[in-house]
Amino acid sequence: MSNVVVLDNGGGFIKAGQGGERNPAVVIPNCLYRPLTSKKFLHPTTTFSSSPDDLTSAAIRRPIDRGYLINPDLQRDIWSHLFTSLLHVTPSSSSLLLTEPLFSLPSIQRSTDELVFEDFGFSSLVVADSPSLVHLYETSCRPCGLVSEAQCSLVVDCGFSFSQAAPVFQNITLNYGVKRIDLGGKALTNYLKELVSYRAINVMDETLLMDDVKEKLCFVSLDVERDLQFARKHGKDNLFRCTYVLPDGVTHTKGYVKDPEAAKRHLALTDGASSSEAIETKNETDQLGVMDKTAERKRVDLTKNEFDLTNERFLVPEMIFQPADLGMNEAGLAECIVRAVNACHPYLHPVLYQSIILTGGSTLFPRFVERLEKDLRPLVPDDYQVNITTQEDPILGVWRGGSLLASSPDYELMRVTKAEYEELGSARCRRRFFR
Repeated sequence: MSNVVVLDNGGGFIKAGQGGERNPAVVIPNCLYRPLTSKKFLHPTTTFSSSPDDLTSAAIRRPIDRGYLINPDLQRDIWSHLFTSLLHVTPSSSSLLLTEPLFSLPSIQRSTDELVFEDFGFSSLVVADSPSLVHLYETSCRPCGLVSEAQCSLVVDCGFSFSQAAPVFQNITLNYGVKRIDLGGKALTNYLKELVSYRAINVMDETLLMDDVKEKLCFVSLDVERDLQFARKHGKDNLFRCTYVLPDGVTHTKGYVKDPEAAKRHLALTDGASSSEAIETKNETDQLGVMDKTAERKRVDLTKNEFDLTNERFLVPEMIFQPADLGMNEAGLAECIVRAVNACHPYLHPVLYQSIILTGGSTLFPRFVERLEKDLRPLVPDDYQVNITTQEDPILGVWRGGSLLASSPDYELMRVTKAEYEELGSARCRRRFFR
């Protein structure tokens, strides 16, 4: 099939383009938004970070929740704009390669098939899961690596809606070994909104703004207890304190970091910083006079157009590693990986630990890999090596794997045509996709 549309339909972003290309032609948020200046919901034509519009307190409608399609009508509207105005494709003469989360309900699968074949009229369809596509792309990038030679990997996907660890063997995801955490970029943003709203100003309606704050200022801590003590320092001694300026709608419509260099000062802290230094920090903080605290309170201006962040910067990503500390009945990411590996045959355990592949936008936090390896090492047997690889572009990795699959000879054998769908129905056709 010469004209294949590859569509990575994520909960946060849609990545779409022609099969065989290196990068997708379109990357847009998978939602509709309504700014305060508009009376109706609009289609995003680019990512919100590069949009010139004032998105302060913009309302958002998403067709996907917790990774699964819950509003087919809204998804139809978004896809129609995508195919007609952005990609300029003719569905009746095109094939569609669509990504879908693992363990989708049959009702959701039927809704998706109806969208593809009945509403848009694509000539054929292939449904793939993201772990197998990530594995396929990594084997093509490193043909002499362990992933290619063993045909086995553990794909850890920390995306917008959830995080999951999925073992892949010979390009097929082992469903019985998949372990999932209901924590992703959306949950992290919501937690950051709560922290800032409680400590500074009310930003509960500023989802897009706090997304930008999270991406620019948050990082992963290698020693949480030590960093909490450092975060209690005042003034310039606090390496974590930085200021984010809110948009005013006049001189600037986007928020920005007041001092970008100050926001990077935390990188000077290494994992080997002494605990005695943290204790001294605590003592200095406890000995601060009441007058200093009173002066600090007097400086707080509730009408100011900015707010400070300190320990929020590393407590938000900490959710992924220690959700139980925040009252959530979830396993951390390291424990999730161990459970996924233990669910597989013992012969695969050493290979899986040596071929962990990170993908998804939430893995872009600074020091994410170092912290995951630090948490994972005590849980893994001593005679097993742990090797964690981050994709070249964790956001586009799934789409690039789909682009490779669309240009491979196997694609013709996998696709379900519209005639087969009309004759056999959704359930019978789905068996071809190893669901």
